Amino acid sequence: MPSFADLSYLAAWRGVLRRSAAGLFDAVLPPRCLQCGDLVGGHGALCGACWSKLRFLGTPCCAACGLPFEFDLGGEALCGACSARRPRFERARAALVYDDASRDLILRFKHADRLEGAATFAGWMARAGANLVAEADLVAPVPLHWLRLVRRRYNQAAVLANAIGGAQGKRVVPDLLIRRRATPTQGHLGREARRRNVAGAFQVNRRHAQALAGARILLIDDVLTTGATAEACAKTLLNSGAKAVDLLVFARVVRHQ
Repeated sequence: MPSFADLSYLAAWRGVLRRSAAGLFDAVLPPRCLQCGDLVGGHGALCGACWSKLRFLGTPCCAACGLPFEFDLGGEALCGACSARRPRFERARAALVYDDASRDLILRFKHADRLEGAATFAGWMARAGANLVAEADLVAPVPLHWLRLVRRRYNQAAVLANAIGGAQGKRVVPDLLIRRRATPTQGHLGREARRRNVAGAFQVNRRHAQALAGARILLIDDVLTTGATAEACAKTLLNSGAKAVDLLVFARVVRHQ
């Protein structure tokens, strides 16, 4: 049996080899800013100029939907929309504001196979929703319909869910929800039209029905706009036995009320 000294020696050499391989990779493909392409210090990073333009979110915010507040109104304060009607999900949090500075970053990740930033984005999301991640029993992405998944080749929400769950030691169930009908894209639709568009579009995968019972689900998506898709998913999960559903997204639209 190898001695402790032998194991330590081997571990040290493995570290040297990993660093050498990383150095060779950086020499061939030097790390570039995820946004503008300028050279940066490490892969999956932003340059200082692009970083400074992003608007990161935190507290104070609406206790339900996470809408940022200018002033701290208390831990359980709600925005006007959530005071009038609470969403079906219990809490929503986002890492960034969806605006001109973040739009291209998100669209490249979503549509252009630019997945090298997934671990970075997942880290930002995990910090923004630390309580949600800590309390989650299961992590699941908002699903794509299989036709759209074939065209796009990956579900960006599933990529983020796997990165968050892997880093935080949470069980990820990528196919917990199934999108049973192909809904039209919602970019041009208003709030009520979006709700009608996704009504009844989701179902729980029967293979995971037992794991869902009594569980707190952390639902992952890329962008929160009106919340219609997230609410449709949350309604489906709650009706199928989940105890609660939280939502964690990369970015959210901020409409001041």
